[in-house]
Amino acid sequence: MSAPDPKMTESELPHAYAARDPHVLLRVISKFLIPLIAIFGFYVHFHGEYSAGGGFQAGVILAASVILYALIFGLDEAKRAFPPWLIRVGMSLGVLLYGGTGVVSFLKGGEFLNYSVLNENAISGQHYGIIAIELGVLCAVTSVMIAIFYAFGSRQPETSDEDW
Repeated sequence: MSAPDPKMTESELPHAYAARDPHVLLRVISKFLIPLIAIFGFYVHFHGEYSAGGGFQAGVILAASVILYALIFGLDEAKRAFPPWLIRVGMSLGVLLYGGTGVVSFLKGGEFLNYSVLNENAISGQHYGIIAIELGVLCAVTSVMIAIFYAFGSRQPETSDEDW
């Protein structure tokens, strides 16, 4: 955004900026809210072991912060900040972490997703297992929700503007 004309009076300056970006207030407020939404998502995730919440809820909240970013700043800008290749890696990593936790517990002599065999102390093993599972769910859900948004947001309209 270029600077306004230096010959403008002080009362004309706010109008010059508003004419260039009518959504400046929305952009400023969203820059404040998006990190808070992400922090709340991580709070829900890490507190989910002890109360309501967990990987799925936190994944949706984190994806909502990225979707809000895309709605405010545009889909192309969101794809630059969160590229589609990174979203695909997140989906794969989430499933791999979830399934890998089950395979490790199976290979250590327990049933599939029996976390108590992950450590010598069964209670610690349960904690390690649920944290790994919830991290996998967080990665997968966040990435899938963003991928769905990217897929729908990138669609080209079937009807041109002239046909309306």
